[in-house]
Amino acid sequence: MARRAGRKGRARTGDRRLMLARGATIGLLGGGQLGRMLAEAAARLGFHVIVLDPNADCPAARFCDRHIVAGYDDSAALDELAERCDVATFEFENIDLGALEYLSGRIPVHPDAWALRVTQDRLTEKTFLRETGIDTAPFRAVDGARQLEMALADIDGGGAILKTRRFGYDGKGQIRFGHGADDPAPEEAMARIGGAPSILEGFVDFACEISVVVTRGRDGTVHEFEPARNDHEGGILARSTVPCGLDSIIMADAMEKTRALATRLRYVGTLALEFFVMDDGTLIANEIAPRVHNSGHWTEAACSVSQFEQHIRAIAGWPLAESYRHSDCVMTNLIGDAIDDLPQWARDGAVRVNDYGKAETRAGRKMGHVVRLVPR
Repeated sequence: MARRAGRKGRARTGDRRLMLARGATIGLLGGGQLGRMLAEAAARLGFHVIVLDPNADCPAARFCDRHIVAGYDDSAALDELAERCDVATFEFENIDLGALEYLSGRIPVHPDAWALRVTQDRLTEKTFLRETGIDTAPFRAVDGARQLEMALADIDGGGAILKTRRFGYDGKGQIRFGHGADDPAPEEAMARIGGAPSILEGFVDFACEISVVVTRGRDGTVHEFEPARNDHEGGILARSTVPCGLDSIIMADAMEKTRALATRLRYVGTLALEFFVMDDGTLIANEIAPRVHNSGHWTEAACSVSQFEQHIRAIAGWPLAESYRHSDCVMTNLIGDAIDDLPQWARDGAVRVNDYGKAETRAGRKMGHVVRLVPR
């Protein structure tokens, strides 16, 4: 039976920081697999969770105290969330910024609307990264076919990729240019993405890709997990491996850059920063994920405290934990029909399995993941 969810308020600790009291209620925008794992982490810490998601059968629905079935821009639903919750957060960045700002006027929201504003627009994000001292691939703003033609001529190298500035993930909303006969004409390329404001990024000839997940608390404390090495298939993350196998100097550089990013954003919660690693060890930032991240799922199985619990601790004003990794691991996403292999994975006692409970299996859809552990 679901627990009763309602506002419990805040407790003041001895060091004068406001913390959510046990039994307080957290509002969660988004009920996908990330929301589900956040709800589980919140419950373990004694919090209630109310999810706002338009899908009545979303993965988090079975793991929360109350599910408000409505759109993210539904003002009545946002009012209900604010009335019942002490703090709110979100599980994905493709939500309406105006809705988040509206909710922020009622209750604390972490991460805040400014962090979402920076990371929701790829042009703003790339500019912010460079201003933070973090290198990116060359990029140009594109608002039409003529600008695209000029940007393609301006960016030298082995090709480029056109991305919509807002929304799109796992390779969606993207068009590749390889300087070949099959490249679409600028007019055709812009038509394919609906003429949306876009960004052209130069290709990077990298050795591997890594990501760093960090959590920053309300008091400014930052905890980072070590980098995971990521392998993609068809533009979708397939595997994350820890340890990543890179030199300790490169790993430290990646973690320091991600800490600097979280600090400059005045971020509260968990975020991830993806990097391309060049042959000489140089790091080129790919993109920011202002939320818990797929490449950090390994932390739930291989660490004493996961990225999900750290996020809940941060938004609740609790101290971050000194999480440590007790096992080497490989996290494998179960995409599409690969979810049917979960029973075979589960036969191995060294493998942690997680079925997201999605009702419909589709090609390219993340249905679950498994983590193979090797104790250190």
